[in-house]
Amino acid sequence: MFVIRKTGTLLAATTLVVSSAWGAGYLYRYVNNEGTIVIGDNVPPQFVRRGYEELNSDGSVNRVIKPSLSEDEKGNRSQEWIAQELAEAEAKRLRKYDESLLLRYSSIEDIEAARDRGLGELKIRISILRSNVRSLKHQVENNQARAADIERSGGTVSVEIVAALDGLRGEIVEAERGIAERSREMEVVNGGYQRDIDRFALLLDKVRLRNQRSAAGN
Repeated sequence: MFVIRKTGTLLAATTLVVSSAWGAGYLYRYVNNEGTIVIGDNVPPQFVRRGYEELNSDGSVNRVIKPSLSEDEKGNRSQEWIAQELAEAEAKRLRKYDESLLLRYSSIEDIEAARDRGLGELKIRISILRSNVRSLKHQVENNQARAADIERSGGTVSVEIVAALDGLRGEIVEAERGIAERSREMEVVNGGYQRDIDRFALLLDKVRLRNQRSAAGN
């Protein structure tokens, strides 16, 4: 084993030591507990985990064995990698989002107009569904009145009337479900356009600031 204490003459000392002590195999360079660089024909087990270098006969490095990581360190590295991947993915998403906004709209007023058109279509659908519900409920009332008249006269309500009432009530449930879904859709659409407006406003601020800096530089 050879110890090199003067790091300023490390390359020359390494070459000399390796050349004079070279045998059939490689020599190895590592750092001991005192922080001293050591060259020997093996790496003591307690230093292997810290990493070491495998040297050729001319003192050049043949291979670098990096320090091994503990389970905690591996976990931290994994979390850092995941966080970096997520950050890069979000940055990429924002770039595409910004490009799409600038291609589709030239002003916030354009976004507001698109929002109003989208919401207007949903309002029309809701209005139609509500009209259908009113009509269905009116039909239910008529059939119920018919059934009540039959019962008052001592008759038996026909299977057809009962089936018609059941069918009408089912249609009412479906129409009301459609109204609820369209209402939720309106909230989603409105929120989406609001995000577009907020992001577009931020982009405009950046463009204005860039233009101001460019004008000041001229």
